[in-house]
Amino acid sequence: MKLATFTHGRETRIGVVVGELVIDLSRAAPDLPTDMRSLLEAGDDALATAAAAQTSVEHALAVNDVELKAPVPNPGKILAIGLNYADHIAESGGKAPAVQMWFNKQHNAVNGPYGSINKPVVSDMLDYEGELVFVIGKRAKHVPKERAHEVIAGFCCGNDVSVRDWQARSQTMQIGKSFDTHAPIGPWIVTPDEIGDPHDLGIRTLVNDETRQDSNTRHLIFDCYDQIAHLTQSFTLDPGDVIFTGTSSGVGAAMKPPAWMKVDDVVRVEIENIGYIEHTVVAEDATTVIG
Repeated sequence: MKLATFTHGRETRIGVVVGELVIDLSRAAPDLPTDMRSLLEAGDDALATAAAAQTSVEHALAVNDVELKAPVPNPGKILAIGLNYADHIAESGGKAPAVQMWFNKQHNAVNGPYGSINKPVVSDMLDYEGELVFVIGKRAKHVPKERAHEVIAGFCCGNDVSVRDWQARSQTMQIGKSFDTHAPIGPWIVTPDEIGDPHDLGIRTLVNDETRQDSNTRHLIFDCYDQIAHLTQSFTLDPGDVIFTGTSSGVGAAMKPPAWMKVDDVVRVEIENIGYIEHTVVAEDATTVIG
């Protein structure tokens, strides 16, 4: 099942994507919650109702007639792991971490699958990081690795957009990873039954149709289940939390000379069995906002 958040007729709703159609769950299953986070919080019965609605073509809209949004527009937490592909560690000149290295991305960074990415006023060092993303579907604490699959609602494409100079200035990397629009995810959440092995998926990042990253999730140092087991030793993961799982080699910062993203560049992240997200880089609006 492919779960999507979309806007149509000035209203944002949730649906199930079937081929070139999106089944509007507000019409096909009106008793369900109307936003993704609430749907996941409602549990297995609600997801089963959504799955059953996939045949309700009378309540369908063409995907091309809606605007797909970030599948979870309002995650409680956005967490991302650093240095989690051996080839990326090698190009970064670092050492493989003995323990998992985590940082936060702020919720203001959330972006849809085809929105624009801001090139910040304050930096030219704008970089891409194509990543597999998973979404938490059940409240989780002290989850052993062998049960970690039970708490994953599904998987998305993601781009851990990074402002490298601001990232380097902070020990936690948080500010350089959290500029507005710098956490694109989507185009939908693909449930685990349609993914197959999440640790054997081809993943590519292209900039202006040039392949920059080309890898497979089998090269994750700490896989998705390791990540859940580690995080839930510390704090509770909640339905709708979004987890970025790391990036492979080929980032712009490692090229000689560095290949920073520029205004009008188009960056695309593709993942096998999921689909793709694609974004154009635009100049950030520097207008002061107060209130």
